[in-house]
Amino acid sequence: MQTAHLASQTDFTGWRAAARRFLMNSVPPSETIWTVEGDAADLLALDTTETARPASMAFSVPRAFLALAEDAIAYRDPARFTLLYELLWRLQQDKTLLSISFDPLVHRIGGMVKAVHRDKHKMHAFVRFREITENDGPRFVAWFEPAHYIVESNAAFFVRRFPNMRWSILTPDLCAHWDGAELAFSPGATIDMAPKDDRLEETWRSYYAAIFNPARLKVKAMTKEMAQKYWRNLPEAALIKPLIASAARTTGAMIAADATEALAHSQRMVEMAKPDLFADEPEDIRAIKKEAAHCKMCPLYKDATQTVFGEGPSDAEIMLVGEQPGDKEDLAGKPFVGPAGQLLDRALDDAGIDRDKTYVTNAVKHFKFTPRGKIRLHQKPNTSEIRACNPWLQRERAIVKPKLIIALGATAAQGVFGKAMPIGKNRGHMLTLDDGTTAMITVHPSYLLRVLDQDKDREYAAFVHDLKLAAKFTKRAKAA
Repeated sequence: MQTAHLASQTDFTGWRAAARRFLMNSVPPSETIWTVEGDAADLLALDTTETARPASMAFSVPRAFLALAEDAIAYRDPARFTLLYELLWRLQQDKTLLSISFDPLVHRIGGMVKAVHRDKHKMHAFVRFREITENDGPRFVAWFEPAHYIVESNAAFFVRRFPNMRWSILTPDLCAHWDGAELAFSPGATIDMAPKDDRLEETWRSYYAAIFNPARLKVKAMTKEMAQKYWRNLPEAALIKPLIASAARTTGAMIAADATEALAHSQRMVEMAKPDLFADEPEDIRAIKKEAAHCKMCPLYKDATQTVFGEGPSDAEIMLVGEQPGDKEDLAGKPFVGPAGQLLDRALDDAGIDRDKTYVTNAVKHFKFTPRGKIRLHQKPNTSEIRACNPWLQRERAIVKPKLIIALGATAAQGVFGKAMPIGKNRGHMLTLDDGTTAMITVHPSYLLRVLDQDKDREYAAFVHDLKLAAKFTKRAKAA
């Protein structure tokens, strides 16, 4: 028998060196023993390592195998070391083995890798930091219980996400620590070493309650994505069962409220939609903007600072339609001036579109939000609010007469097309509206601010690609 002693549960370098030695000496998988330093098996194992014989075979390793093995070695199963060596052993006889997905060993190891990836995703989603005070300032500490040995390989994600924050993630296996400059690891901890709450806990619970949508509640899907084993470490967990229990009652109240609101302003909407209302259409956007400043077509005007109307040249070839003004836009009275607007400006520039020559507006002209202390949390406009504001959008279109309308996000698409339009199915296609105008749907730039760090470059490139399609379309239309 041949024994390999590994320095840790994720000692891929040590495993690779031992596997190479075994393979070069024609040691079959059944004659290998794998131990990890500190484990009971390692402490009790006899040193049966034989003196390495001269290499009796040359071998090569597919690049895909190394990536597979590096992920699979984090799977919490002592047999993984032997299984990976067995796969390596068999690859010497069949170089195509990895492509045979129904092979039991390939299928098993593939499942191990998927489980590791899922666990990493859960860690990204369910780590909750709590603030503590140390002599040299605040530190944010989280407790997490991973299913597999993922802390070391997953720590870089949190370094990228929180580069300027001093933090520690405690787990039973291994603890990760970041001081703003260096990443370090220490032995596993116990849950009593983690803080129980902090000053922001109540704010987080209030935010979770505000964004919880009972009308879209699917308990099985929610508990599958957020397994109950994670609940005890989440500050919002105490709200989950009460929110689920009250979902049916809350949904009924929402339906009743929407119906009452619709009755209250439906007649005004009908009047606004009459064609003869625009018989004496103002000659420029400024007149419509002045009129919209006094809009009371839906309740949103009561809390918003002001109406945020569109802006840009009245002969623009491209009209960009967003969802609604955000906090910055509500205060400034101009569309797309906040973080999403700055990202939009960069994307337009990369796509070769001059924002100064485009008309930029929103499907809804008032900021919809929920106050949380000094913070105003964005809320998505509902269908009745989109419909109430649609006459303003139609009047903007009638003045500008753009060659192309770009709907940024689902709410904008609903405002432009008059119905729900799935982004994934319709994105990047040139679609024709009822009046013959061409329209295109893509994501809202705020979506790019929310995606995971490792996806940001890809999603931004896809957004710029959509805008480049728009630029090409307008050039062709102008040439025609």
